[in-house]
Amino acid sequence: MRTTTLGKNGPVVGRVGLGTMGMSFGYDPHGWDDDASVQVIHRALDLGVNLIDTADVYGPFTNETLVGRALKGRRDEVVLSTKGGLVVGEDGLGLDGRPEHLTAAVDASLQRLGVDHIDLYFLHRVDPNVPLEESWGALAEQVEAGKIRALGLSAVTLEQIRAAQAVHEVAAVESEASLFTRDAFAEVLPYTVEQGIAFLPFSPLGRGLLTGAFTKPADLPKDDWRSTQPRFTEEAFAHNKAIVDAVAAVAARHGATTAQVALAWLIGKGEYVVPIPGTKTARYLEQNAGGADLELTAQDVAELDALPEPMGAPEA
Repeated sequence: MRTTTLGKNGPVVGRVGLGTMGMSFGYDPHGWDDDASVQVIHRALDLGVNLIDTADVYGPFTNETLVGRALKGRRDEVVLSTKGGLVVGEDGLGLDGRPEHLTAAVDASLQRLGVDHIDLYFLHRVDPNVPLEESWGALAEQVEAGKIRALGLSAVTLEQIRAAQAVHEVAAVESEASLFTRDAFAEVLPYTVEQGIAFLPFSPLGRGLLTGAFTKPADLPKDDWRSTQPRFTEEAFAHNKAIVDAVAAVAARHGATTAQVALAWLIGKGEYVVPIPGTKTARYLEQNAGGADLELTAQDVAELDALPEPMGAPEA
């Protein structure tokens, strides 16, 4: 697999990473299998997919434990990423960017993961009730303490990146980004390219739609969280399928999958762009990894850049 560095100052990583959220949170709860997921993570490392991304809220907490189990004996092969600041409460997901919460969250993540340091720690979301500088400053102290190697921001604006940079280096930015979701391409991605900051697109396959696996709402597994999202309504499916069909036409020219094309298109947006698609199966992991080595032509990229907007707002 082709590699890059995680930003201008970061460790070497494969051009495709692995998001582990769906192994224990959000998607298709009937398909969770910890033993199988451990094997998928091991296979990822064998393929050079060494950026492994989790978060304390996934589960909550159980996904970090799962990842920690998978990394036993293989810690030195992994660039380990986790997040804090997004919490589960009685009313669903909430935010907690208080310094005392983040400090405790880092220690708890270290314990669940079974490691002595975290390579990349993200502020999962900015808490509007806490000045970003306070949240970021607390995490910077954890870097100084040796518990974290580098810091990142998730789902942020350009102004928020700059505010954080004034306090401590921003090594990476996570944003939802795909052929379906291009909001970050206006300001955030160009700034990360300019600054040499790693850009990690999450949901790079449009929450699964760009794989071509789903053509109607009934295709979603029972109780899958995506069934509540506007992009997965009957009307939206019909509109968005035409976009997927156009991606499939590009894929056919290369003997590739639509997912590989979608990932290769993202990788082409910058030297330090590392998509982190999630999967629970070795088959799809191997297909996704193949996207790192797919070379799109200028015609391919022009066609993909010109695709229309999908129907249905991006998911939160």
